[in-house]
Amino acid sequence: MTFEQSNINRTTSTPPSMLEFPWHETPLGARDTWPATLAVAVEMIMASKFPQCLVWGEELITIHNEAFKPLLGEKPNAQGRPFSDVWSESWEAIAPIAARAFAGEATFIEDFQLQVVRRGYPELAYFTFCYSPVRDEHGRVLGILDTVVETTEKVVIESQLLHEQQRQRTLNETLEKRVAQRTRERDSIWQHSRDLLATLDDSGRLSSASPSWQRILEQQGESLLGRSFLELMHPNDIEAAREQLALLTNDSVQIKSRCAHADGSWRWIAWYLTVDGETTYAYGRDIDEEKQRAAALAQVEEQLRQAQKMDAVGQLTGGIAHDFNNLLAGIIGNLELLGSRISQGNIGGLERYTGAALGAANRAANLTHRLLAFSRRQTLAPKPINVNHLVQDLEELLQRTVGPHIQVEFDPATSPWTVLVDPNQLENAVLNLCINARDAMPEAGTLGITTRNVTLTLEQAQMHDVPPGEYLSLQVSDTGSGMAQPIIARAFDPFFTTKPTGKGTGLGLSMIYGFARQSGGMAYIESCVDDGTTVYILLPRDHQLAQAPDAAPQPGESLKTLPAPHKNILLVDDETTLRELIGEVLEELGYAVLHAENGPRALDILQSSAAIDLLLSDVGLPGGMNGRQVADAAREIRPGLKVLFITGYAESSVMHADDLDVDMQVLTKPFEIDTLACRVTQLLG
Repeated sequence: MTFEQSNINRTTSTPPSMLEFPWHETPLGARDTWPATLAVAVEMIMASKFPQCLVWGEELITIHNEAFKPLLGEKPNAQGRPFSDVWSESWEAIAPIAARAFAGEATFIEDFQLQVVRRGYPELAYFTFCYSPVRDEHGRVLGILDTVVETTEKVVIESQLLHEQQRQRTLNETLEKRVAQRTRERDSIWQHSRDLLATLDDSGRLSSASPSWQRILEQQGESLLGRSFLELMHPNDIEAAREQLALLTNDSVQIKSRCAHADGSWRWIAWYLTVDGETTYAYGRDIDEEKQRAAALAQVEEQLRQAQKMDAVGQLTGGIAHDFNNLLAGIIGNLELLGSRISQGNIGGLERYTGAALGAANRAANLTHRLLAFSRRQTLAPKPINVNHLVQDLEELLQRTVGPHIQVEFDPATSPWTVLVDPNQLENAVLNLCINARDAMPEAGTLGITTRNVTLTLEQAQMHDVPPGEYLSLQVSDTGSGMAQPIIARAFDPFFTTKPTGKGTGLGLSMIYGFARQSGGMAYIESCVDDGTTVYILLPRDHQLAQAPDAAPQPGESLKTLPAPHKNILLVDDETTLRELIGEVLEELGYAVLHAENGPRALDILQSSAAIDLLLSDVGLPGGMNGRQVADAAREIRPGLKVLFITGYAESSVMHADDLDVDMQVLTKPFEIDTLACRVTQLLG
């Protein structure tokens, strides 16, 4: 079924909520694949009580909150549809404004007139809205945040009031016999109007004030007579109001100012003033609530900007520079000593320096993996697993790790639900949590590991920021010192640690949180001072029983055990040193290697008559084409060509195994030479 057909079918029943909507049928894909910028923006609008929608990507996909629905009337469900389709009848007027927002310009327009069809017939409506560009961490505009309120009723009332004013001016020129009737009508408006009404003499002083002054500002009309109109305003607003009043001739002017309430507070009033002879008529509408809404909108936008800033901070922060500098010092120092010994002809014991350099390099690789886990950009290899079996296999290691003074207790769930996660990352998460628990119990205590099947209701799911449904809950608890609430609030922040200097990186819990979120679940903490701590990892239940084949290289294989295959490989990488190193390794294995430094050069080779059995390409490439685009183009030219991606940063196009075509695999940098050789041999059969 096509995207358009699915939307048509849904119009016959109650539209699904944003959380229930089948986003995988839209160009945005499943929610768990959304980039952080989109996920945060959606979280903000769904939390807002103000009508808001997000217009995302080149397809202008619409994501709106519940408060936005009344604006749609009986329109078909707008969720997941192109914004230009939702408002097709008025798109000609909206499109230029949307284009300005995508160009980076925030636009605020009041009482914008549109002809819309939302109840089966065209109607004229007015809206006050703000189009704010939503940027990613690189400053690129990916979408528009549309905050809107319908002002049709207000515009109609204002139009009626202005019409009444004109009608009264006309009545002044009619026959004397209608004066009484006109006076009664005017008096009725004067008495019952919900707006502040007043007349000013030629010196700008109030000559009359309607009873609404008492209702809105609790100011008696009699006490206002003879006072200057400007004296009623906040001192900071007087100068701007005076400039507007200077423009008042035969045309109306508008002034927004704060006016004093009897209780000493200030209320925002939108004034409409017009002059008739020596009398000025003033109509004031209370917009204090609208100002509060505008302030709330500004706060939401600031929260969105702060979330975007935190996402950028999560990718690279100053704290990592310290750790990397230490590791690089170890690598450089040992390599310099190695070079010095070789130049002196002293080749004894060189493995000590190479081993130290390799050890530091592996620790650096582990640190980058932790950062990728925190930022939810690591390359995962999810498999259906039984968490009980995983924990049972770890029990002996955990007991040795925490020491004999701590008792380890495992309380497994009966028939636990299968979950689809990367088992290595889950093992690391459990080990990290157990080490944290051990450190919280330096003398003695009990470490508990519990698994439970849980079903989250909509309310519970919203509390944990996950979709409602079935989850496997993995809990690691201790009887240690516990944590205060301010510590819990920051526990998942990167580089935050309560351990002494040199005892921890502050990335352990942030890595666990990132792994849980990237796996479609959540992590949270419950703790009290002196009453222990429990960390919960919620992982969504996997309803697919079939286990995906393991594409990892088999243990025990090495360069020496692999056969010489006599195959041809096209190697694409813009890093010359790495490309030459990989090429040399492959050539030693018996492969013929063709080199390309970017996508266009690779396409030139692919379009030639050269025999190629495997495309080995980095994901991030210069020249306007990334590795996935090169692979797609290569398969157009050479159908069935086998592809191995190598990447140090998991691009969304190869983030999950489900995104890869047949005979496509991913290898994450840094990798061992043996691992590369095994993976290439496996792909080439």
